[in-house]
Amino acid sequence: MHRFAFYSGLLLCAAALAGCQTTKQPAPDKTIKTSSIVAPEGKQDTIGGDAAGQPSARGFGKQHHLAGRTMTVSSIHDIRLQDKEVILSFDDGPIPGRTDRVLATLDEFGVKGAFMMVGEMAALHPELARKVAMDGNAIGSHTYKHDNLASLTFDMAMAEVMRGEAAVTKATGVEVNFFRFPYLADSHKLRAAIAMRDMVVMDVDVDSKDYFNTTPVAVTKRTLDLLHKRGRGIILMHDIHNRTATMLPTLLSKLEAEGYKVVTLKFKKPAAPTVMASL
Repeated sequence: MHRFAFYSGLLLCAAALAGCQTTKQPAPDKTIKTSSIVAPEGKQDTIGGDAAGQPSARGFGKQHHLAGRTMTVSSIHDIRLQDKEVILSFDDGPIPGRTDRVLATLDEFGVKGAFMMVGEMAALHPELARKVAMDGNAIGSHTYKHDNLASLTFDMAMAEVMRGEAAVTKATGVEVNFFRFPYLADSHKLRAAIAMRDMVVMDVDVDSKDYFNTTPVAVTKRTLDLLHKRGRGIILMHDIHNRTATMLPTLLSKLEAEGYKVVTLKFKKPAAPTVMASL
């Protein structure tokens, strides 16, 4: 494959994901499949950042106290957060130059996240996908191509789920124990079928909406405003956006200053049901 063709394909894949909305809706916004969101993103979503996330203000070498407890779960019902506890979740990656910045920030603050990887992206960047796993983060899948499963037949949807799971497993080298529906477009039947595969379906309590073409300041403010109303919850972000990597140090600093704790997720396979022998 010519180098130009390879990088063109990579850019098209990133462009398709750049506007990923995870808000539940019956069908994905058709504008997500265009590259129109990517161009303006570069103007506001720069690596240098702004008042919401200056990397130089992070304070390297500072001892942080943001890490909370480790929660071992077998289903979504096991995720029971106390006041001022959060789970940091990141969808749609991995992608070089952004996911690695997110990882560096998490490492600096001594916390872990839950990464819901798109299988196609993990297959494109297996080394980065494996680094996410080796850093101790929870690993989940987000289908193979980020299709809206609610718009597919059950068999087609499950094929997309399993293809994504296989790709993420191959890239990371670890079991995939978590799953998030693209666009949060689920059904009871699909949720039950995915749970039967020993995967925890990840819901969302605080949607940062970092997929909007906005500033890191706005993403930080929205996330904190929603969190303040709930007091706890699973925060949804996307590690494919520069604005997210830029705002994350400030967000975590503010969470730490306000006494929040970041919970680390671990998966435990549910025990098999006990079968009583008949007398």
